[in-house]
Amino acid sequence: MLKIAWDPTYVLPLPGGHRFPMLKYELIPGQLLYEGLITQENLFSPGKVNEDIILLSHQQDYWERLRDLRLSPAEIRRSGFPLTRPLVERELMIAQGTIECCHFALQYGIAFNVAGGTHHAGSNWAEGFCFLNDQAIAANYLLKAHLAQNILIVDLDVHQGNGTAEIFSSNNQVFTFSMHAEKNFPFRKEKSDLDIGLPIGMEDQEYLEILKTQLPKLFEKVKPDFVFYLSGVDVLATDKLGHLALSRAGCKSRDEIVLRTCKQWNIPLQVSMGGGYSHQMIDIVEAHCNTFRVADQLFF
Repeated sequence: MLKIAWDPTYVLPLPGGHRFPMLKYELIPGQLLYEGLITQENLFSPGKVNEDIILLSHQQDYWERLRDLRLSPAEIRRSGFPLTRPLVERELMIAQGTIECCHFALQYGIAFNVAGGTHHAGSNWAEGFCFLNDQAIAANYLLKAHLAQNILIVDLDVHQGNGTAEIFSSNNQVFTFSMHAEKNFPFRKEKSDLDIGLPIGMEDQEYLEILKTQLPKLFEKVKPDFVFYLSGVDVLATDKLGHLALSRAGCKSRDEIVLRTCKQWNIPLQVSMGGGYSHQMIDIVEAHCNTFRVADQLFF
């Protein structure tokens, strides 16, 4: 069964005119329900992640200042969101959603978090709409619980997963792979285990060829027993913050490559949705929904 973490608290009220497309977290499950791909049985509301699990990935001082709403004005500006109690509660739920998805992935092969992909959050910083790094938290949880030994994080958001890279910079059980637009945010990159920086304006064919070449090599090298996939749709040509030029069909093919590889290797896969900032909401929602459609075709 396809299990999907979602809760109404994922849709955080923001000030008018804010550039983050928060509505997508309501529209994605709505569209999947409308077309009959899922039912309410597929959706589950996660709990909140425990503090001891957070501290496997984030420094205690940072977490306590975030928890108590004591981040500095500069840190709040860097985050891109107003710092509020509902935001912190949302972050706790999203992180726990990714953890619970891991258990479902171990059972069913794959599981999704409608939100998450908060890969700019480092061990002691918030950045780029990210406060708690959900996939890093879940990866460290799996290692601590002895549910995985070799983890591969496949980050195909258009922006480098700098927070994820920093958190795992000295952990040889987690291999971080980020394929992103090189001349783009974050302008100070961290070092992933494998970074592939792409030129501005790259289109479908070249992008997909690189991924088809690199991914099997990574599986051979890392031999993962669990994979996290950050499937940001800000790689689209329509994206305001992206600088790549994939079509919606190309983005879907990207997802097919990742999901098919995991299926062929019989590796459990957790998917978090990541970024997407196209001018038209339909481009964002359809590209995200395609990831679920691919999963339904390949796994169920």
